[in-house]
Amino acid sequence: MGLKLPGRVQIAGVIDQAEAELIIEAGAEMLGFPLGLKDGREDLDVDEAAAIVRQMSAKATPICITYLDTVGEIAALCGRLGARWVQLHGPMAKAEIIKLKAQDPDLGLIKSLIVKPGTEAQLLRQVHDLESHVDAFITDTFDPESGRSGATGKTHNWEVSRRLVSSTEKPVILAGGLTPENVVEAIAAVHPAAVDAHTGVEDPDGRKNKALLIDFIKHARHGFERLGRQNRAAPSRRLN
Repeated sequence: MGLKLPGRVQIAGVIDQAEAELIIEAGAEMLGFPLGLKDGREDLDVDEAAAIVRQMSAKATPICITYLDTVGEIAALCGRLGARWVQLHGPMAKAEIIKLKAQDPDLGLIKSLIVKPGTEAQLLRQVHDLESHVDAFITDTFDPESGRSGATGKTHNWEVSRRLVSSTEKPVILAGGLTPENVVEAIAAVHPAAVDAHTGVEDPDGRKNKALLIDFIKHARHGFERLGRQNRAAPSRRLN
């Protein structure tokens, strides 16, 4: 996936083949498939998602996004989907993460870091505790109104995400309420390795909007290019 190189874009919440093709044509390198969700509100089932992955895996990297929290369930889901990267979005025990990596060392693990008020110290400890066992992190937003962690359409305190980026050598993806209007500012504030959008590029009916996709990816590219220029001008600053 080349996540260690800055400038990647993930679009999450693929609902069918046509939408996957639209996202790829717009320029995204990573496609997120939410499966095994706590509320059972998957956009499509595993077999439907797997059929899409078979068609697009040579063009973009499929990411399995799940709240499952045991090795057996996650390994089986990734196997059925045909994905070699998984975003662990639930509160998965460290022992299970270690076991999952040991069982399949080539499976890329992205651990979510859910940002909400008063949790910065806890998240920093989590990064320190897990960075030897995962391949990347993703910061996302907790919504106290719905209780959801992710796909909330809401941003969080980007200063917290920036400190998490600075605390680890592992790539960090920034998610949470990103839109074409705020993604440049978000990249400048956080210095992530990649950005993720879901609801911020959708119409009210939940389908991806072509114009929003194109604008989001164009602005994300601009944000990463500007960040790259800043880092080249200041080589002592670390770029994930």
